[in-house]
Amino acid sequence: MQIRLDDPLSADVAPLLARHLQLMRDTSPPESVHALDGSGLAVPGVQFFTLREDDGQLLGMGAVKQLSGPEGEIKSMHILAEARGRGLARVMLDHLIAAARAAGWDRLSLETGVEDAFAPARALYARAGFVECPPFEGYWADPNSHFMALDLR
Repeated sequence: MQIRLDDPLSADVAPLLARHLQLMRDTSPPESVHALDGSGLAVPGVQFFTLREDDGQLLGMGAVKQLSGPEGEIKSMHILAEARGRGLARVMLDHLIAAARAAGWDRLSLETGVEDAFAPARALYARAGFVECPPFEGYWADPNSHFMALDLR
């Protein structure tokens, strides 16, 4: 298994991003969907990673975005449903946290949904040390959003 810096606009990533965006649209009201498409992830300040089998088969993705100051955000994270149950989400999350530390950030924040579909993600983040926090850069008090942060200092 390998995690690598990748291009969110590459042809083999497009189906994974489409599945991720569809899941977000299916589980959250439109005004509360903050997931980015490939062009939104292919900008300066965003590191986009893919998780692949050794043979190159795509299993998941994750991205971190530089915020103002020494802070970052987990902007996207998704493991294909058929690859879940193998601990891959934690592998990707650990990689994103390591990337944030390598960037010198003091804090890593995220926004996720409050719906039941997001309960496993919220539990994963809590097990990794993320705690609830108020809305951060660019977000507002949305009843459909759950905000969490990890102190990296």
